[in-house]
Formats: sequence, C-alpha cells, structure tokens
Amino acid sequence: MGILVASLPFAGHVGAMAAVSNELVRRGHDVLVHTGAKYRHKFVGAEYLPWTKDWDDAELNKTFPSIGDGKGMRANFANVRDVLVGTGAAQAKDVLEAEFDLVVTDHLAFGAAMAAEIKNVPWVTVSPTPLVASRPLVRMVSGLIADPMFNRMRAEVGLKPKSGALEAFYSSDLLLAQGVRELETVRPPSQARFVGRLISPTTRKDVPEWWPELDGRTVVHVTQGTLETGADDLIKPAMEALQNHDALVVVTTGGAPTETLGTLPDNARAAEFIPHDLLLPKTDVMITNGGWGGVLAALEAGVPMVVVPGELDKAQAAMRVARAGAGITLRTPRNLGRAVDQVLSEPRHRERAEELSSAIKAAGGAAKAADEIEDLVKRR
Repeated sequence: MGILVASLPFAGHVGAMAAVSNELVRRGHDVLVHTGAKYRHKFVGAEYLPWTKDWDDAELNKTFPSIGDGKGMRANFANVRDVLVGTGAAQAKDVLEAEFDLVVTDHLAFGAAMAAEIKNVPWVTVSPTPLVASRPLVRMVSGLIADPMFNRMRAEVGLKPKSGALEAFYSSDLLLAQGVRELETVRPPSQARFVGRLISPTTRKDVPEWWPELDGRTVVHVTQGTLETGADDLIKPAMEALQNHDALVVVTTGGAPTETLGTLPDNARAAEFIPHDLLLPKTDVMITNGGWGGVLAALEAGVPMVVVPGELDKAQAAMRVARAGAGITLRTPRNLGRAVDQVLSEPRHRERAEELSSAIKAAGGAAKAADEIEDLVKRR
C-alpha cells in the first residue's frame, strides 16, 4: 500500500509529521512525502514529492508580503488567506500527480485532504496544533469569514462547498491529536485519538561548551520556538527580568544567530538550538510563547512553564497549560521574574507537569499513531 504523508513546511508541523512518516517507513510501508524542500531530509526513507508553491518558514514574509511581521489580527488573517488557503489548490494539484492508497495529512495541509476526497481514498488527519473548538462563536465566525475562502479553494480543484472550514478538514475516519485528553479545553470529535507527543528520537548529541555549568544549578529555559524568532518579543525581556536571579537562564533562538541577542547578562547562556530531550531534563522552569510542540516537550519532561502567548494558536496552548495547573500564563512579559519565582516556589505546578508527563508517555507517540493508521487500513 502506498501512503502519502503531507506536511506544511513549518518546523513545528514537520516534527510531528516526520515522526509518523518515519515510523511507517520503519514498519515497511511505502511512503511518499509532500512537503517543502527545506524539510525533506527529516522524512527518512520516504520518496519525495516536491511542494511547488514552496516557502521558507524563517522568512515567510519574503514569499507572502501580506504577513508583514506576523503580528496582530491582520497578519493572522493573511496567514490563513494567503498561506494556508491560498496555496491549498496548488498543493492538491501536486498530490494528484502521484499514486497512493491512503493519505496521512497535517490538518492544515488542505491540498492533500482535497486530493484524497477527489480520488476517494481513505485519509487520516494529524493535528500538530491544539484541536479547534466547536463552539457557536467559532462556527459563526467561520461561516461569515473562513467558509467563503475555503470554498473558493475547493472550487479551484472542482469540489463542492462545505461548511465548518477548519473542522471540515478533520478526517471523519481518524484524527490523531497531539497531546492528551487531560489537557483539552474542548470536546474532541468522536474519531479523535490522543497520541501524546509526536517526535522522532533525538540523534544530536552535541552541546555547547558551557553545558557543564547547568549541573547543580536552577535552570530557566527560554524559547520562542522556530516561527516567531524576534528576540524582542520574549527572549530579551526574559533575560532582563531574570538578570539578577540565582537561576542560570538558557536561551535558544530557534535558528537566529546568537549574536543578534547582543551582550548577555552574566547569568545567561545562548545557543541557536539544543534538542529539548537533552535540555529539558536539566530545566526547572521553561518560559515559552506557547508553541504546541514545545509545550508538549516540557510537559513530557515534567517541566512547569510560564507562557506568554504569541500569535495564531499559541493562546490556545497557553490556556491548556494554565487550566491543567502546569504553569502560569501572562499576557505580557512584564512580570516574568515574579512568575518564575511563583512556579519555583509552588510545588503544585511541577507535580501537575509530572502527572501530565506520565499521561503523555503512556499515550504512545508515533508508535501509537502508526497502530491507529494500520487499524484504519484493516477496517477499510
């Protein structure tokens, strides 16, 4: 059986989709992957199908000037209109050139889902981001704003209109959701299966020369993920707020050169990237803008958080952390020092993170996702 795996070329989406793809390949399945050229190497052993309307997620506004600096309601709307929906028909046309019997798609890679509908083959949705809420307000906004955009995209490839926009691109057969039910703030659809954290095993072992300094210290890790990497948003305010703190502040830039941070406080250390599976076991608190992959990495390691949510889905991630009791959410970085001290001094945050760690590990990850996909194939 030929399986097509489709992923938006964003680092956070690729991490989850590559984990599923690599597990399917390991089990002997023939996998064809559709993603951006920047990330094709993440999909080990899979055949590659080029993503013709490609972009670099580190410089998204070069391809889509309407995104601007990526902040605010206008940028978020442009992201949906021009990036997600605007490239959907081209994605579908790429995929329709290929032969496959099953589609496993990132739920925001709309083209592969439409191609599965056109070819009448079974498809599986993977949600790398928090599940979309099915609430009256969401449905109303979707009907007025999102549905017309989605249906224009569908018309481009010859499909009839659908209502429900984002939720319409959840497979009715199987939805693999990152996370666990204990984190949810919405009622998941009946076809949802929670699979914990989708990530391939860490292969990198290289660490910065200052790595031994972490031993025996209280460590606060600061990350803005790989999409919103402007250091002024969270990294610099965090270093400033904690510059007189006893903790060692470990900053990762998400790929930007560490020189862009300027002179570091005496208690700060910086690197472009350190695998979370190496860093988080040495971390006492993580400060994050709410990227779902990073949040799940912290929780799997039993690390409580302070979340200052960024754009897009990050407010939803922050809400889940706060409601679960695994950390504190701030609207701005103004009181970061006080929030870090609160998380450090109140054991309930770490205790709750450790409880969620057990649940995430038990959910099964990529192996469980592959089991569910294979079970669907048997049923169909």
